[in-house]
Amino acid sequence: MLGRSTLSRTASFRPENLGQNALAMIGNLCFTMFVLGVLIFTIIAATYEPEDPLFHPSAKITSFLTSQSNATFKSDDTVVKTGEDFMALNQTVVATFINATDVEYKEESVTETVPNCEGNVDSPIDCTDPEVFHLLMSKAIDHFKDIHFYRFGKAVRGDSDNACDMAWRFRPKEGKTAAFYKDYRRFTITRSANCTLSVVSIGDYHSGVNARKKRKRNQKPGFEKMPVKDNAGLLVVGEAVNDTLPVIESENSFSRGRYLIYMGGGDRCKSMNHFLWSFLCALGEAQYLNRTLVMDLTICLNSMYTSSNQDEEGKDFRFYFDFEHLKEAASVLDKEQFWSDWNKWQKKDGLNLYLVEDFRVTPMKLSEVKDSLIMRKFGSVEPDNYWYRVCEGETESVVQRPWHLLWKSRRLLDIVSAIASRLNWDYDAVHVERGEKARNKELWPNLDADTSPDALISTLADKIENGRNVYIATNEPDTSFFNPLKDKYSTHFLDEYKDLWDEKSEWYSETMKLNKGAAVEFDGYMRASVDTEVFLRGKKQIETFNDLTNDCKDGINTCNAASS
Repeated sequence: MLGRSTLSRTASFRPENLGQNALAMIGNLCFTMFVLGVLIFTIIAATYEPEDPLFHPSAKITSFLTSQSNATFKSDDTVVKTGEDFMALNQTVVATFINATDVEYKEESVTETVPNCEGNVDSPIDCTDPEVFHLLMSKAIDHFKDIHFYRFGKAVRGDSDNACDMAWRFRPKEGKTAAFYKDYRRFTITRSANCTLSVVSIGDYHSGVNARKKRKRNQKPGFEKMPVKDNAGLLVVGEAVNDTLPVIESENSFSRGRYLIYMGGGDRCKSMNHFLWSFLCALGEAQYLNRTLVMDLTICLNSMYTSSNQDEEGKDFRFYFDFEHLKEAASVLDKEQFWSDWNKWQKKDGLNLYLVEDFRVTPMKLSEVKDSLIMRKFGSVEPDNYWYRVCEGETESVVQRPWHLLWKSRRLLDIVSAIASRLNWDYDAVHVERGEKARNKELWPNLDADTSPDALISTLADKIENGRNVYIATNEPDTSFFNPLKDKYSTHFLDEYKDLWDEKSEWYSETMKLNKGAAVEFDGYMRASVDTEVFLRGKKQIETFNDLTNDCKDGINTCNAASS
């Protein structure tokens, strides 16, 4: 028809169908949005990679180690904190120390029970005499005014007729570390014509070697105000170290055991922080599974700690950490010893191995495995071949890294104690970081000037009294740089104490035994560890980035990030 539109009206556009059409369009739109949402989520899930922990800000490991977090990790060249750093002091134990009033005898009243001293003035001193013992205790308490005594061992004969050796357990009066220390000194004694005994000299730290022997478990000490069971769980620095490798007693014991071993991976030769973050993940899993961890006691030391500036293999775990405490507190075996036993008895006793090659297989999924050995094998692609990946994700809330099981080497801490003792535990400490940071004016614009001798003298004037012993922990290689401070303070540096690790030292001979007779270098990590620990035992502690400069520790504009 003329005047009629060429577009014919279909049924779908009829007014009575508009409501149905609108509902259908809305349904189609919602379905389309749902499909797009699923597609986007699938793409994100398929391409997402977790943030590599190695690129976390440098404060993250510190915030972890001082918080309850258990997942964050960062790579750092600083000395890692270990279990003893987080131990709380038992105030009841440390408050019960031996006072001078607890020792009944005073020096002037100590007279041997001999009727007549004529002809006996030069006779040998009886170190087992109770009066001699009380004389030595009284003299020690009077002489060492900056420490508290908790136990005295029985006095024994020294190297001559007028010398006695005596050991004691102590803590510095202002000590913050949850630890006891052991010292043993040589006392030189004279007898007057009326038989009165006097101490004329006290030897240096650990000079009384005849009193060094470790007290047996049930043996009573010479004098103790309040008996402390099992050292109150505290580290004891100065005791003889027994870090021999544990051995399985019999074939039957080995065959009944259940073991976990980590093999391969990309953790080798990384920083010490990285190594421990991964090692403690493995130890945590072993404890969760109630299995013995088979561990490699050889360490590859990262080049940042070596004098050669190259990664160095062949270092021993026991050079850096307290293996005696670890083997007593956890179930661990040396890898070489384990494989020797495994090869002897595996076929004979039908021992099975369960292989895991994907770090995403959680410890929870392995809890029902009955095989004698679970072997986690890691590939060659970083970072998925890092051991610590096992403890990420859902495992984080189940497997806890047992930091309390890992303590620093007591041999290194004994060097720390020796240095502090030479300073009579009465010194202040300053940490001065220079090196590369002082040269990099873009990231640390003020550090070089703020740590110059003149600036240090000015800054320290209000913080440390004139004439004090000041220990300077620093990465400045030329310590003469700090010579201007000598006009106000008695300054001390790590290298003043080289005799504590040189060829004649106890540390040198003991580490040689661990190293199959080969000399052990006092490497960069050991130096940093000792330097840091001596600093932490100062009565006052002045930090570079908290007290000496306003620059941020990790570079310009990072202060807020570091504290978060």
